[in-house]
Amino acid sequence: MSFIERVWFNPAPQHRLIKWLLFPLTCLFWLLSGMRRRGYQIGCFKTHKVPVPVIVVGNISVGGNGKTPMVVFLADWLTQQGYTPGILSRGYGGKATYYPASVDLQSDVNLVGDEPLLLKQRANCPVVIDPKRPRGAQYLVDKHHCDVVICDDGLQHYALHRDIEIVVIDGVRKHGNGWLLPMGPLRETQKRLQTVDFVINNSGTPISPEIPMDIISGDFINLKDASLHKPVNGFSEAVTAIAAIGNPQRFYHLLDDLQVPVKQHLSFIDHYQFTPSDFPDGNIVMTEKDAVKCRHMAKDNWWYLPIFAKLPESFTLQLKQKLDSIKKDT
Repeated sequence: MSFIERVWFNPAPQHRLIKWLLFPLTCLFWLLSGMRRRGYQIGCFKTHKVPVPVIVVGNISVGGNGKTPMVVFLADWLTQQGYTPGILSRGYGGKATYYPASVDLQSDVNLVGDEPLLLKQRANCPVVIDPKRPRGAQYLVDKHHCDVVICDDGLQHYALHRDIEIVVIDGVRKHGNGWLLPMGPLRETQKRLQTVDFVINNSGTPISPEIPMDIISGDFINLKDASLHKPVNGFSEAVTAIAAIGNPQRFYHLLDDLQVPVKQHLSFIDHYQFTPSDFPDGNIVMTEKDAVKCRHMAKDNWWYLPIFAKLPESFTLQLKQKLDSIKKDT
């Protein structure tokens, strides 16, 4: 955990002065972000609407909260319901030469970003990256004939009209110290949660009206040969766990819960671009998001752990009702 994350999530008495030194910047952030959102509400800034329902999956805090498995769950569920969903992502970490850009299984992770490539590998639907969300959403409709758009991490991108807002929160870390950036981890105040359609509690104890989401793991899969699987209790020797995600501790805690023997943890910044020198000898385990960046250099004893979101039927029933209502109004 970085120093600033300790200030946000595990504050100690010695951090109090540092936190308050950031107070003027937090006031400025609150003022500017509030003016921006108000500008969209009163029409100073234009909000673009596409002719299909848009479901935004986001959060009010920085760091990994579990949006990716939620997006995959939605894409799979919508497909099962007969929709043709498409996923829209900013493509953070990628360096595409043009936008909007469709992601395919052979896309270069350095161009499209690790999360969009992971989403394409896991979700059986089109994935498009574009920092201009309205343009990317329209491209999914025009080019891929999607009838629902899932906007990944787009809660604060008000230029795109949304019909349904879903916020995923970390059920363990919650909202940290409760302050806006940079004093705390919040992009918007907790009052924002009162305006969204669903608040999903990832792996914690939900407080009404939060909806619980559990994370289920599969077998480990080999990076070099995806046909090779290893059960979670299949390691006879301790492994090195590597993670370059928003909250590496969640991955490490999952390994602990699965009783995977781990000899060391190696954490890197989110979206880190690995090199072969980053990896020690021996068995390596990593997240699926990291695996999409490492296959070209993988060794025989490198494995990743796929995860899946599990949500109650009550959530999908409410979601279906909202989608049915939107269809009736269009």
